[in-house]
Amino acid sequence: MTTVTIEASELTRTYGNNTVVRDVSFSLNKGEVLGFLGPNGAGKSTTMKMLTGNLAPTAGSVNICGIDIIENPKAAKALIGYLPEQPPLYKELTVDEMLALAGRLHGVTRKHLKKAVDIAKQRTGLTEMSGRLIDNLSKGYQQRVGIAQAIIHNPMVVILDEPTVGLDPSQIRDIRALIKELGGEHSVILSTHILPEVEMVCDHVQIIHKGQLVFNGGIDVLKQQRQGNKLLLGLSNAPSLDEIEKISGVVSVTAVQDGLLRVQYAVGENPAERIVETAVKKKWGLHQITPDQTSLEEVFVQLTYQEATQ
Repeated sequence: MTTVTIEASELTRTYGNNTVVRDVSFSLNKGEVLGFLGPNGAGKSTTMKMLTGNLAPTAGSVNICGIDIIENPKAAKALIGYLPEQPPLYKELTVDEMLALAGRLHGVTRKHLKKAVDIAKQRTGLTEMSGRLIDNLSKGYQQRVGIAQAIIHNPMVVILDEPTVGLDPSQIRDIRALIKELGGEHSVILSTHILPEVEMVCDHVQIIHKGQLVFNGGIDVLKQQRQGNKLLLGLSNAPSLDEIEKISGVVSVTAVQDGLLRVQYAVGENPAERIVETAVKKKWGLHQITPDQTSLEEVFVQLTYQEATQ
């Protein structure tokens, strides 16, 4: 049985005559990681602020585990852990001091505070950093402290805004692994501009453009959009493009870089076997035939700028 932790319904935010978010609706279940994407100015930050209760919507509603965040903000916010893009850290404190402070602010009782701090440190790999001043930690470890303060009270929902920005490859790998681990017990919303990051850690993807959702679906659906009806063909003794286009199912052939040809074929067709048979028969010197996937970046551009191409 799934447990809905976030339900946003027709969220709208207007500033004067300017509507920056319009009718955004979605839900998130326990154990899911949602990737929230959007170009600059798309309304992503405004939506995040409404989800965390930092900004009231002009219209629409947000429920956290069934609690309306407008009608009962204290109870709803108690179920949320939040890491903004700039981690809210007092760098003159030690890791233990910072997490103890965060715990008290989140309502963790004194009786359970030490255990909560220890668990948060263990989950974020900070156990050996307990007595270190935050100001003396690397940015990667400071991000870990930021995540630790967001989960110190064991919230149902964890919202992370650009958690890997500015980190080195090793630190990014560690933070991504941590996000995956958090997704096992919490609902996680990950705001990021790094598309491969979404593919690696998210179950669900949401793309916002000009204040409206242009994609809202599972990561598998997004991956399927990368699968175009295209093949990359490598021939050392290539004939004219017209001759390849005569093969049944082939729609068009264009030359691309590195001497390869891109073969577009009809929906429901896959002429790969016919191409191989023809290439062998006519001695075209076939040395490569592979599916040609659309990059995640291209999918993102297609979704967010489709209005401009219509």
